[in-house]
Amino acid sequence: MKNANSVTHVILTGGVGSRLWPLSRKSQPKQYLDLFDGKSLFEMTVDRNRSLADTVMVVGNTDNCHLSKKVLDKSGTAYVDIIEATPRNTSAAIAFAAFASDPDTILIVTPSDHIIDGTTAYEKSINEAVEKASQGYIVTFGIVPTKPETGYGYIERSGDDVISFREKPNKVSAKDFIKNGNFLWNSGMFCFKAAVFLEELKLYNAEVYEKSKQVWEANKAGQLDLELSMAIPSISVDYAVMERSKKIKVVSSEFKWSDLGSFESVYDYLVSKGQVVDSNGNMVIGTDVYTAFVGLKNAIFVHTENANLILQKESSQEVKNIYTELEKSNSDLLE
Repeated sequence: MKNANSVTHVILTGGVGSRLWPLSRKSQPKQYLDLFDGKSLFEMTVDRNRSLADTVMVVGNTDNCHLSKKVLDKSGTAYVDIIEATPRNTSAAIAFAAFASDPDTILIVTPSDHIIDGTTAYEKSINEAVEKASQGYIVTFGIVPTKPETGYGYIERSGDDVISFREKPNKVSAKDFIKNGNFLWNSGMFCFKAAVFLEELKLYNAEVYEKSKQVWEANKAGQLDLELSMAIPSISVDYAVMERSKKIKVVSSEFKWSDLGSFESVYDYLVSKGQVVDSNGNMVIGTDVYTAFVGLKNAIFVHTENANLILQKESSQEVKNIYTELEKSNSDLLE
């Protein structure tokens, strides 16, 4: 990438993928599952951005840092490791990455658990974002929608100017967004200079800025202090900066993208890659044992060693309710 500024790829690895239980567990979150042509989403994220950045930085936590290390060591990838003592949401996680970087370094911030297809379109969007970031903008990536999806947030825009961010809509609103033609899916990917992000965070959420700064200044080889971390307000970067800053630009992106936030999206992706379904659209995940569906359509059977899940594809967002109930009872089935 031709750019005067150094570029760092920041990979956010928090989250347990509660909507993909029982595949995704606290000990093996969805981004580390080798479900995708023998690779994990985390590994695919590293590979995708390898040629686009000078440095790799991983913001993880004490529960998953060893999983990231295993993947990166396997590929011989050098990286900067930031280990959160406790999750404090994305505004703090990104602040740590910015504090760990030179002020003029451009950060490409991506989640570790998304599927992206279309290398040329992806690199085009990254290059456009880096150019805007070098001019002092905070850039978000909006995906040109292919359907009225209710599982994603949306970005309302005029050209590359952001008009508003919208929460996950109901079906009627989602259809209206698509009809209007000026809404993009919110990918949760960002690009900016480290100093620009910190300036905007300090301006719009001084407490997150100050508390995160204190935590970073007390870090020991990237390991963050638990007691100090607990004082940081848990606020998403959307609320802390994106929805308030006057420096936001959006890159309208046409690469194929999914956050794989539900079994419905996993189903769609696996079908696109040739996964077998029966004549009624039923799918088996996690076992080669013969499984028959009677009187069911578009159902998914998920098998693991100690738990099975059977669901209608269209009800996949409700899997989180099961996770929540198991969490209330401190079930070992989450581990």
